[in-house]
Amino acid sequence: MLFWLLFALMTGFATFSVLWPLSRTRHTVAGTRAADFAVYRDQLKEIETDLASGLIPQAEAEAARVEVARRLISVPDEAAEENPASGALARRRMAAVTAVLGIPLIAATLYFALGSPEQFGAYHPAYVERSAEQREINLLVGRVEAHLAEKPDDARGWELLAPVYLRLGRTGEAVKARTNALRLLGSSADRESDLGEALVAYANGIVTAEARMAFERALSLDPGHTKARFFVGLAAEQDGRKDAAIATWRKLVADAPAGAPWLPAVLAALARIEGAK
Repeated sequence: MLFWLLFALMTGFATFSVLWPLSRTRHTVAGTRAADFAVYRDQLKEIETDLASGLIPQAEAEAARVEVARRLISVPDEAAEENPASGALARRRMAAVTAVLGIPLIAATLYFALGSPEQFGAYHPAYVERSAEQREINLLVGRVEAHLAEKPDDARGWELLAPVYLRLGRTGEAVKARTNALRLLGSSADRESDLGEALVAYANGIVTAEARMAFERALSLDPGHTKARFFVGLAAEQDGRKDAAIATWRKLVADAPAGAPWLPAVLAALARIEGAK
């Protein structure tokens, strides 16, 4: 937080240094006004000198006097410049203050609302390491995909690629890989359940009819299959059959071996549904 405050102050200082000339003081304006008067007085003297020397006729001298007088009148009045709230000076100063205070404030507000200050920067070591790992994964996936493009009947390649697709969030491709592995290697409780899991991920967590059939096929091959039993309970919950879901998950907990890594997830799901009754 201290870093972001310092950054905002630095931004404000930079903006202030750029916009400060917009809020010049009366002394600067008054100095410019005096210089303008001096120039115009010199021009009047030159007109009188040229007229006396016969260098310009009377009519031309009169026209020149009128033009100089017009320019003198257009010089800002000093009294008006003394008042910061008057005319263009006030507007310039208001713009400067608004920019100095407003730009950093707006930027900080938008960043903290929409940005991610807790995220690593692009050159943070952890970010670089993660990016390198991601590039390596993408490279390996690309090699397997190229291999499968040439040999689409390599079942082990599809089975290897499917869980990687799932981890990468490429759920449609995970479903395709699981389907191909199942087609080429034959049905098993694990492969049927893995296909059902990919279908659920593709449906954003909904146990569709197709996914439920895959889990039921898995249970027909192995009635004690953990993953299939869990998703069958989830399907019952999503269908509004909470009692069936509770019964399925309680039986799953009762059958769990000691220290089963998936047990906390099942207990959490069970507590959620029982607490909602």
